[in-house]
Amino acid sequence: MDTGLAEIIDSIGPRLRGLRRGRGLTLAALAAETGVSVSILSRLESGLRRPTLDLLIPLARAHRVALDQLVDAPATGDPRVHLRPRHREQGNVLVPLTPYPGRVQVFKQVLAPREPRLVSHEGYEWLYVLAGTLRLVLGERELTLRPGEAAEFDTAEPHWFGSADGHAVEILHLFGPHGDHAVVRTGTREG
Repeated sequence: MDTGLAEIIDSIGPRLRGLRRGRGLTLAALAAETGVSVSILSRLESGLRRPTLDLLIPLARAHRVALDQLVDAPATGDPRVHLRPRHREQGNVLVPLTPYPGRVQVFKQVLAPREPRLVSHEGYEWLYVLAGTLRLVLGERELTLRPGEAAEFDTAEPHWFGSADGHAVEILHLFGPHGDHAVVRTGTREG
């Protein structure tokens, strides 16, 4: 086996361990979720057992990651993502930028003018204005965001966002389950 392939295979176990620990799961909890025994999971994570597709597929599903993220396969050439816009209501366009459900989802959206309708649901959202002016209603508060401005909020609070001035607004929209809150650091760390 060439050294590049051996390095890829050797990196799978620590990656699996990191994903499991990052979710706060024990081996027993992951075994119950995947149907893979605790001993096999332990041997996979420690590198004592070679990963196979029949083991990696249920683990990828459980961790909600693509199989290639578990394997960390080398790039195969063209890094471009070929996007497929989803047209919704008239003038609104939604372009998913992330293909993996269950994780933080990223969308580029063009929002045509529409009437406000407050909604609430489980999760956490971040909005970043690319072009136009965005009106954000959070409960009783109302904010206006311009290009380069961002907002983040818990979606359990009734909310609505759309055009602030009767013209389309273009945004990056991130949505994630609770616990995937963004960490923003500014400035430099000294010493």
